[in-house]
Amino acid sequence: LLAGILMITIYFWIAVGLVELVVSLYHAYKEGWAHGAEQMIKDVVIILASLELIRVLQSYLTIGRVKVTFIIDVALVVLIGELISFWYRDFDLTAILLSVFVIAVLVVLRIITTKYSPDCHDSQSKSE
Repeated sequence: LLAGILMITIYFWIAVGLVELVVSLYHAYKEGWAHGAEQMIKDVVIILASLELIRVLQSYLTIGRVKVTFIIDVALVVLIGELISFWYRDFDLTAILLSVFVIAVLVVLRIITTKYSPDCHDSQSKSE
């Protein structure tokens, strides 16, 4: 019940994010593209992170556990969005390099967790 309520809340949050995205498009046309593009990118990243959270919740509801790959996907979406937002503000080279390093580590972890997933080994042993 709690997970269902949380999913409905996230769906509502996505709908609000889409409305804000359309409003940002309208204001970007009138006020200037640079500021509008920054806000639109932030809104899109929030929507993508919300979709990843829904995927995590659906995984929990269907298989009774949360896959590590889904959690890594959420972290990747949020961190890539943060990296993109550096473009629109004064940035520190150290912060960018740290973000790129963390993203690279998460990508490697994502590959490892996919390759050595128990689901992958179960399907391979059944086919043999």
